[in-house]
Amino acid sequence: MPTDPFVAPTLDDTPRNETNMPVGVHLPASRPWRADRPGDLTGGQPTGTLLGSPGPNVGFAMTLAHRARERMALGAHEPAADAVAVVAELAMKRASSYGRGPTTGDVDLAMTILGYQGDPDPAFVDWRAHAVHGAHHEYGPRRRLVDAVPESALRTPPSGAELAELRASLRAGFDA
Repeated sequence: MPTDPFVAPTLDDTPRNETNMPVGVHLPASRPWRADRPGDLTGGQPTGTLLGSPGPNVGFAMTLAHRARERMALGAHEPAADAVAVVAELAMKRASSYGRGPTTGDVDLAMTILGYQGDPDPAFVDWRAHAVHGAHHEYGPRRRLVDAVPESALRTPPSGAELAELRASLRAGFDA
């Protein structure tokens, strides 16, 4: 059976780093990478409404949100799939603002902001059920709600009066 010439015959041998270049010829230094292909972004990542929040491994937020499903306090006639989709998307936005993948803390904060921890007033729960309706299969409503949450609220978790004010501004901004 033939073996690769760069594979050591026994574990005690050191790897042989034999080059296949002629003597005196060396590989040139690599060229810098440039975005010159048709699909490359040349001006940076675009930002704006309905464009999302790209970041590393943000899709893992869906798994974390599904795991947190049992802890969500849903309103009457509020599908769990819609709640999971919006919570995951908000967790993705928070994680990408830090340039990292999502964590359970991101999902918990999203649940707190949207009132899935069981503490909001009934009027907010009714509004939320209407706002997230169809979010699990419709990109527009999900992004509108997530875009309405300011990044500052995601970076510094609101509590008490700040949380009530954030929820009021969400309702006012989303309904406008």
